[in-house]
Amino acid sequence: MKIGIIGAGAFGSALAVAYAKKGLKVALWARHKAHDRDYPPSVSHVDALAALEGAEAILLAIPAQQTAGFLMQHQLPAAPVVLCAKGIDAETGKLQSQIVADAGVGPVSVLTGPGFAAEIAAGLPTALTLAGGNAAQQALLSTSRIRLYRSDDMIGAQAGGALKNVVALACGMAIGAGLGESARAALLTRGFAEMQRLGVALGGRAETFQGLSGLGDLALTCASEQSRNFAQGLAFGRGNGQVGGTVEGLATAQAAAGLAETLGVETPITGAVAAVVSGEATVEAAMHTLLARPLKEE
Repeated sequence: MKIGIIGAGAFGSALAVAYAKKGLKVALWARHKAHDRDYPPSVSHVDALAALEGAEAILLAIPAQQTAGFLMQHQLPAAPVVLCAKGIDAETGKLQSQIVADAGVGPVSVLTGPGFAAEIAAGLPTALTLAGGNAAQQALLSTSRIRLYRSDDMIGAQAGGALKNVVALACGMAIGAGLGESARAALLTRGFAEMQRLGVALGGRAETFQGLSGLGDLALTCASEQSRNFAQGLAFGRGNGQVGGTVEGLATAQAAAGLAETLGVETPITGAVAAVVSGEATVEAAMHTLLARPLKEE
């Protein structure tokens, strides 16, 4: 059986290695040079999307902010599409499934949850969420080291994957600024509450956020420098610039803050992160604003 993967960055290339080790033929398309990995022989590096014809599924693993532009420029081969990016479009405020729907792409599912690319490529175990897919796709994309759980809440699964990056930025800022582990725990907990509020307002279900695509991914991303979002937050907290590479939370923070304002959802941590990212506030000022908020019940 064959799958196609569009995007050979850290995550797309890791999935290519994992599925090739399972015994699948993988056609890996990259706009530029593929991530440097030890690829099994069954991974074919292709430079034309037509080479993905006949795939059982096409995994779209390009950065979230590039999805809309990519689909305007390219026609995808006819196959079920699995969305792998975790972000909210900064220009439109749309989730990835809404962007591909606008482009007439389908059927679509979402692969999300706690999985660092380096660990997936190394064959370390994890469990992920497949939202919107059927049992056959669940079996296709599960391996002996990647256990997939199905969900029918595509909105909630995507919102969890996108919004946890914003909380990871906040946690990184706190640690980088020397505010301590207690501050990180508080931000993670109250940030999780924000994720649920905004995710439900977007159309997701609250219980979805208690699973792998919400709490699971949040716990991973807020606790390790392997997370680019947490590492970027550390850099902000230490007074440094951007760390480089794709940091999905930077654009998502501002998009989420805008959505929260439009929908009337209270998200003070998201707003504080957006202010730091945009240069409107320092980490110290943002933390002072959060601590000075009126006292309330949990």
